[in-house]
Amino acid sequence: MSTAPGPVIDADRVLADLRELARRTGGEEGARRVCWGPGWRDARSLEAELLAEIGLDAERDEAGNLWAYLEGESEGALAVGSHVDSVPAGGWLDGALGAMAGIGVLRAWAQCPARPPSTLAFVDWADEEGARFGRSLFGSSAFSGTLDPAAVGNLADGDETTLREALAGNGLDLDRVLECGARRERLRALVELHIEQGPVLETEGLATAAVRGCAGVERHRFRIAGQASHAGTTPMELRRDAGLAAADAALRIEAIGREHGGVATTGVIRVEPGIPTTVGGRAELVADLRHPEAAELAAMLDEARAAVGDSAAARECDHSQEPIWRIEPIAFDRGLVAKATEAARSVGGSARALTSGALHDAAEAARVVPAAMLFVASLGGVSHAAEEDTDEADLRAGIEAFGQLANAALEV
Repeated sequence: MSTAPGPVIDADRVLADLRELARRTGGEEGARRVCWGPGWRDARSLEAELLAEIGLDAERDEAGNLWAYLEGESEGALAVGSHVDSVPAGGWLDGALGAMAGIGVLRAWAQCPARPPSTLAFVDWADEEGARFGRSLFGSSAFSGTLDPAAVGNLADGDETTLREALAGNGLDLDRVLECGARRERLRALVELHIEQGPVLETEGLATAAVRGCAGVERHRFRIAGQASHAGTTPMELRRDAGLAAADAALRIEAIGREHGGVATTGVIRVEPGIPTTVGGRAELVADLRHPEAAELAAMLDEARAAVGDSAAARECDHSQEPIWRIEPIAFDRGLVAKATEAARSVGGSARALTSGALHDAAEAARVVPAAMLFVASLGGVSHAAEEDTDEADLRAGIEAFGQLANAALEV
């Protein structure tokens, strides 16, 4: 077994920190850490406590990202971390594993007599999930400079609270979030540990693997306008049912994902007025399209737009659409991917790198600094659910591999 020079991460302590986070912000119904809310702030308080134990101060930037720095022999910093925000009733490991492992890397070096070869930066990105407002990777895209504040300020959650208002409630000014990009000057690389959120590693009997990059995403909102009318008196042939048009469009979008070898999800369908005795007059659906190849993703989007148009026209409804968020397929740094692959192999993991179908902050960071990731197997491939879990032996292997990857990346 080959190992990179440097202190060994304490996997037991990382697991203990994860369980404490779950105790404070979880339960039988899953994680309660939706960004900008009280559970998320509780998670941030725990991170600050853990960092204070090793003599480090937590710093929040203009976009709400949390940072801490352990000074090294050279200034160019290696960033380690992930995110602690969750989807509603989410899993205990999604994002949290990488955040606690990142603190574990800093702890190992803080307890080591020698300084790290270069500065270590812990980062917990804000609102990776986009669970309230639909705009994923908020903090990391502000960091990379791709976020358009004007385009997201009026995004609203189910209670009609806007993103701008949610930020203000957390002491942040939307108009200043891009100022966090000044921290790019301190970084020279980033590595992130995350659960796979899929079934590949478990199916192959492997604990961990490197990630070569992330699939691209197109997320769009479609609105269909028909005519609300009485369910008992409107003949079937005279109805302009927006709800059924939306349902038909959702099925067509699913077929598009299958045909292109990508994935297509309609996770939101809303019908108004939403009562049993009235034909749906208006409907909204949100489609999430993903593919590792840019050309295929573009074709999927074109076909999804056409599918909604055809479904609406078939029921004499009007339609419109607006983009919510997109990110092109992003490849990680080859040199760091090679180091991640070696780290995975050293603990009995995969000798090949995977492509992630899920979104990760490392993809946004990769626009401006070299980046790479390690995955850990997920039981049943289940994530974004309270049942999310990983075998403890696999967690330990992934944490140990991540410690080795960080040590190797420090030597670059």
